[in-house]
Amino acid sequence: MSQAEDFLTPEEEQEIVRAITEAESNTSGEIRVHLEEHTEKPPFERAKEVFFTLNMHETEQRNGVLFYVGVADHSFVILGDEGINKVVEADFWECTKDVVISNFKNKAYKKGLVEGILRAGERLQTYFPFQHDDTNELSNEISKGKL
Repeated sequence: MSQAEDFLTPEEEQEIVRAITEAESNTSGEIRVHLEEHTEKPPFERAKEVFFTLNMHETEQRNGVLFYVGVADHSFVILGDEGINKVVEADFWECTKDVVISNFKNKAYKKGLVEGILRAGERLQTYFPFQHDDTNELSNEISKGKL
């Protein structure tokens, strides 16, 4: 088994999926988590590749958010689509990233992701409130490995 496979227990993964579902219940924004063992590329560049591979750029309002974790590399990136980045304050992603990383430093990986996801959901609600006709455009399941 790879470190990406062992990074979270199945129960922790389900808690993260529940956090995504909860966060998305108040916003039309779409949140995904991707775990990857290792990449030769700079983490931000790799996160952008994963973002496009998962078709996160195809949401109607361009309001997808990717939480990318490079497990063996100890890297973490939050990447928001252009619809979000046009409206949120400049330090929005840094503040959310700090919440996640402070938990990661204590090996509280699930807690960090859950807190970051819920924080992102709250902020997305401000700019992209849930609409009665909103559909879940992207899977809430955690993706893993090379795509």
